[in-house]
Amino acid sequence: MSQQYPHLTQPLDLGYTRLPNRVLMGAMYTGLEERRRDYESLAVYLAERARGGVGLMVTGGIAPNRAGWLAPFSARLASGFQVGRHRLVTRAVHDEGGRICMQILHAGRYGDHPLAVAPSAGRAPGNRFRPRRLGGTGVQRQIEAFARCASLAREAGYDGVEIMGAEGYLINQFLAPRTNHRRDRWGGPLGNRMRFPLEILRRVRAAVGHDFIVIFRLSMLDLVAGGGTAEEVVTLARAVDEAGATLISTGIGWHEARVPTVQTGVPRAAFTGITARVRAAVRTPVVAANRINMPAEAEAVLERGDADLVSLARPLLADPDWVTKTAHGRTNEINTCIACNQDCLDRVFRRGYATCLVNPRACRETELNLVPTRFPRRVAVVGAGPAGLACATGLAERGHEVSLFDAAEAIGGQFNMARRIPGKEEFAETLRYFRTRIGSIGVDLRLGRHVGPDDLLGEDFEEIVVATGVTPRVPAIPGLDHPRVHSYAEALLGGRELGERVAIIGAGRVGFDVAEFLTAAGSAAATDPDAFFREWGVDPAAGVPGGVEGVASAPPSPAREVYLLQRSPGKPGASLGTTTGWVQRARLRERGVHMLAGVSYERMDDDGLHVQVEDQPRTLAVDDVVVCAGQEPVQELVSALAGCGRPVHVIGGSRTVEGLDAGRAFEEGTRLAATL
Repeated sequence: MSQQYPHLTQPLDLGYTRLPNRVLMGAMYTGLEERRRDYESLAVYLAERARGGVGLMVTGGIAPNRAGWLAPFSARLASGFQVGRHRLVTRAVHDEGGRICMQILHAGRYGDHPLAVAPSAGRAPGNRFRPRRLGGTGVQRQIEAFARCASLAREAGYDGVEIMGAEGYLINQFLAPRTNHRRDRWGGPLGNRMRFPLEILRRVRAAVGHDFIVIFRLSMLDLVAGGGTAEEVVTLARAVDEAGATLISTGIGWHEARVPTVQTGVPRAAFTGITARVRAAVRTPVVAANRINMPAEAEAVLERGDADLVSLARPLLADPDWVTKTAHGRTNEINTCIACNQDCLDRVFRRGYATCLVNPRACRETELNLVPTRFPRRVAVVGAGPAGLACATGLAERGHEVSLFDAAEAIGGQFNMARRIPGKEEFAETLRYFRTRIGSIGVDLRLGRHVGPDDLLGEDFEEIVVATGVTPRVPAIPGLDHPRVHSYAEALLGGRELGERVAIIGAGRVGFDVAEFLTAAGSAAATDPDAFFREWGVDPAAGVPGGVEGVASAPPSPAREVYLLQRSPGKPGASLGTTTGWVQRARLRERGVHMLAGVSYERMDDDGLHVQVEDQPRTLAVDDVVVCAGQEPVQELVSALAGCGRPVHVIGGSRTVEGLDAGRAFEEGTRLAATL
């Protein structure tokens, strides 16, 4: 066992049970919780994390009754006939030596359905339904529902429950003056507002006994106006301590908060100092959360005394063996969560199943199994971008003999551009992981080589995989051969300094990333929590209610004046990620980026870029133009191999650019590796 992380790998004695380490797999909804038919897949997904060494895991949120649904007919545990499906999960986890708690989550006003209830009748942003205000009897019924749900969870074989009291859900709604306007014994002064969570905790403890884990997820920083203050949070934590919680877990921010908390660009472990304030006030072990994705940060959190455990959710989507690799000193082998949210949270908010951009097997373990092959073959994979990397390493893991070619001098393809975007530095971790994996499983890596059909056929490969990726598309606009016009690849990798005024043609993901790259002026917000808090107007001491000061510090002057142009009408950036797009739009607005929609392009010449905006002619007197108008597949090798007599498989961008993103590329590479 590694001695590098002594705090992280230290057991924790809870009296009636002993956790083998200080890693808690935080609750993360996957979509597999909803339907009985998906519980076998959910069991396999969770069992793989238990096998990977997680000390304690928490399921995605399960409602205690219909009123607590997030959406109609979403997951709940309210009666005995629902227990059976949960036993599939608990047995699978216990068979791997793991421990698991079920999160009880009552959505309150966040429930987007006609049965939703809340302490007061205000509708949540973005919801169609106004919740019904709970009367006194209704409040008692919700408390009873929590206790009954916890009792059923114990019957289902769970080792404990987590009471979700954070992130703007029902319990948090009772605690915050923002959403609790009551004048009875459940509202008004803090003592009354605390009554609801404390009654739930006491009733749950009475229902399950003292040899059962009860975690209370406490909102330590609401990040919305009208939230709690630091003094109120500590007061509640002490009361939770006295009421019988086994662990106190950290919640940061409400869903409607306009401060990023889990996205790439948020500094690692940015919020653990807030958790430390609570830990100093209670005896109950405290769990830190949010943007802790690598062992060094997790160990530092524990060593500083900020917390007793660390919560990892998405990092265990990315790598189910995170804990085992850490314990054995193999941290270079960890497939790091890059906090992109693209295939986990964004999918969930679209009512889909979660998975992981860098690990497409997550939540698909029953269909994407890299089992050893009985028929090893010699395989050439051409292209070391996301699709080629996933395919080559997956094939080698199964026992095929794999050679991976790329014309570039480094692996990564488009990821080498993505990691240059300020706030996306984490993307370099993915390339570190694949470099390590290539070496450990024996992929024959050949960089700096343009290969053609003769090269591949001459080595007698039995299967050929083409993953040559994409090239920037050049739209038919007069003057794009002007020396001051550049592709996005040239802008990000070419090393040429662009002028002070730049127009970007195309306002999709690439266009926004290029705008970030061109306007950044040495901001330290992605790595320095204090700079991050100043940028977003956060008071981490929570001296003001909710911890938001209302006015962010003035951003540094942007490096350039940038025009971000979109041909279609409507809001620029509408295609960006659900949980990350608003962050990019807000940051670029603060930097003064001109976002123009409904643009027609006339020509580029020495005077600048000539356009029409809503049928009005304009000349943008810019120094340079960067074209981000999509991509074209690189298919020359595909055409050249036609009729070669060998099986040729085409994946990623070289197959089609329609719907292309890194997630699709990694998924296609992994799927081919699992089936070839």
